[in-house]
Amino acid sequence: HTRFRNVTGVQTCALPIYIGTDVPLEGRSSYISYVLHRLAPAYRPEDAYLGDLVSAIGAIDAGVTTLLDWSHIQGSPAHTDAVIEALGDSGLRAVFAYGFPWWGKWEERQPSWFVRAANEHFSSRDQRLTLALAAPGPEFTDFEVSRDHWKLAREAGARITTHVGVGTYGKDGKVREMGEAGLLGPDTTYIHCTTLSDTEIQMIVDSGGTVSLASPVEMTMGHGMPPIQKFLDRGLKPSLSVDVETNVPSDMFNQMRSVLALQRALATSDGKDPMSTHDVLACATIEGAKANGLDDRTGSLTPGKQADLVLLRTDLLNVTPLNDPATAIVVGMDTSNVDTVMIAGHVLKRGGTVLHVDWPAVRAAATASRDQVLAKSGFRAPSI
Repeated sequence: HTRFRNVTGVQTCALPIYIGTDVPLEGRSSYISYVLHRLAPAYRPEDAYLGDLVSAIGAIDAGVTTLLDWSHIQGSPAHTDAVIEALGDSGLRAVFAYGFPWWGKWEERQPSWFVRAANEHFSSRDQRLTLALAAPGPEFTDFEVSRDHWKLAREAGARITTHVGVGTYGKDGKVREMGEAGLLGPDTTYIHCTTLSDTEIQMIVDSGGTVSLASPVEMTMGHGMPPIQKFLDRGLKPSLSVDVETNVPSDMFNQMRSVLALQRALATSDGKDPMSTHDVLACATIEGAKANGLDDRTGSLTPGKQADLVLLRTDLLNVTPLNDPATAIVVGMDTSNVDTVMIAGHVLKRGGTVLHVDWPAVRAAATASRDQVLAKSGFRAPSI
């Protein structure tokens, strides 16, 4: 039911997978310097289209029915239209989080471009794609700028998603400043939170905000210790996120095992209760739906919600013999167990095969695109 624009026989670009695995978040050789400042400016609209399409197909293949696309590639309105089209073509349920580019000079028309996208593409909340604003956040902009971003999102009826507590950036009390100004609210999801103070964490909880932790990325890229126990102690279960596919696999099995191991290690040392596998499974499902403002339609199998279903094979070696299903999913399974994926009643994967994709054509386009974006950016990955 989809039409893949410009997939066959064109020179387009998908972000090279795992190009930054051995570099940290910050510093001269880092994700920020490589991906945001060097590679991103080389993206054309058609490059952004294919990059999003490949990632969306990968999410479906991995058993993810819904994601938030933290999309800071909006170099022009054409980039925005291309990314939204890719999400639509993929069949995925998605929150398109409009993000301002992190490179070059600030484009004064960006706020009007966001409003244009909201009016043209998101006239109804009942559609499969919904809108958010991917605000850089108070750690990366002046207070007045962050305040204006929050106002812009709320005027458009969009949720807010922002990175806070990110490495050294998160140690200056900027979230506290936002909280004291009354800007924090239940419409905001805070990503990472690794270096926030206890006061700031409590402010997020008290405001009704939601939290998304990307434990593997946070630990491997130097963000800081994922604060899962700090939120659990305050009664807030986090959602789980991949963050950047340049560094980690884009599936929930990896995320769930990472969080389970980390929390139990922290709980053992601090005399706290360990999370159960059922708790971790909830973080990957219903808590993600809540963080995206979609728990009225997905995240659990209850009457009145839409048919987002993932059928997992239980006859494979990694879960034989099958005992507790939740434990089998969290501890034993991986993407090979994902047999069938249904989104809003549409079957997009069956028998282990994604049905609506000419994968050889997509793969060929992605490979050619990688070569082009590397040539255009002049980027050369460090040799290992």
